[in-house]
Amino acid sequence: MAGRIILWGVIIGVAGLVVGYLIFGRVAGEYVSIGELLQGPRNVLEDLAESITGIQYARRNVLISGAVGAAVGLVVGALLGRRRA
Repeated sequence: MAGRIILWGVIIGVAGLVVGYLIFGRVAGEYVSIGELLQGPRNVLEDLAESITGIQYARRNVLISGAVGAAVGLVVGALLGRRRA
């Protein structure tokens, strides 16, 4: 049962990441590469550049979308598991 709850969390969490990317992944009219969103800044100058261009904002919102999706998935998995028991 716990495996199904986690599976629901992962599935809906990934869906949340995809939706978050489609909504928030645009910076200056173009989508930022997924690698650039997943990889954090390597130094202070890169951190400053990302904050100016809006990549930090996009990264934070995409990750929040994924986390909310995972939380919703865990709740859905728990509710579905409870219904079957």
